[in-house]
Amino acid sequence: MIKATTTLLLLLASLSVHAAKPPETPSWTDAATAAKDVEHFDTIGEYVAKDGKTAIQANLLSDGEFLVALYQGGLPGDGWDLSKIDSKKMPAMALKELLASYSKVERESPTLGKPAPANAIIKFPDDLTNVADGIMQAGGKTAKDLGSFHMHLEFLLPLKPGHNPSSQKRGNSGIYIFNNYEIQVIDTFGLDYNNPENNAIKPESLNKQWCGSFYKQKLPDVNMTYPPLRWQTYDIDFTAPVLDGGKKVKNARITVRHNGVLIHDDFELLTGTGNGAKKPQLAEGPVFFQAHGNPVVYRNVWATEL
Repeated sequence: MIKATTTLLLLLASLSVHAAKPPETPSWTDAATAAKDVEHFDTIGEYVAKDGKTAIQANLLSDGEFLVALYQGGLPGDGWDLSKIDSKKMPAMALKELLASYSKVERESPTLGKPAPANAIIKFPDDLTNVADGIMQAGGKTAKDLGSFHMHLEFLLPLKPGHNPSSQKRGNSGIYIFNNYEIQVIDTFGLDYNNPENNAIKPESLNKQWCGSFYKQKLPDVNMTYPPLRWQTYDIDFTAPVLDGGKKVKNARITVRHNGVLIHDDFELLTGTGNGAKKPQLAEGPVFFQAHGNPVVYRNVWATEL
């Protein structure tokens, strides 16, 4: 009887532990599989009106409906007149009716696939860690320290429809320069950055935590995020801070182009970003590609001296 009671208690304890652990949110890392598995996956994307006057971005939400952003004049970085975004939440069937007067477009960064020049000081894949089969998983870094540099990199965000855009669990990673300054990488496609309260869904994080932002410090000038499962680019010019006897005498500066569009223009970084602000600023160091529990991947990463 004692043995049976002990066995029952162990079984109940085991079931309790397993019940307390939340299930992992499904994620997809390639479009072909997502198209088979995820209902309405093919509706995610960018659209331009047949009369050319408006454009739409549509991103899938956790309840199966869509976040829809309507722009006047064209898409962000390509014709949008910067007027207020019309943000709506729509069922898939209603969205498809609306899209009957639109054509789907798949934009590609003009720097996608840009090869490393002969004078590159970082070349893919030899000078990076966590690389296999031509892909670097989040958690890699440059194998050598850099000072001031120009860097080209390409990244792909997973599809995680179990979380809404702006959730910090929806494809989160980041480009962490010297462990001080982070350029955020995450799926925030279709969100209104400048007016978070204007979004048809309630934001689950600060807008300065969204893709292209300097983490918790500065918004990008325009949200150039592409849909998930599309290759995107950052092209970064980073001027390292100047130190004298361990004391900073000149701040770092940075220019960033996201998918070929200028989103930060020679911005002065007075401190690090997020937790990086608590760390001493460095004149040189590695660039980290942050692991944040999401299958974000990178390729074609290279850098030259600036």
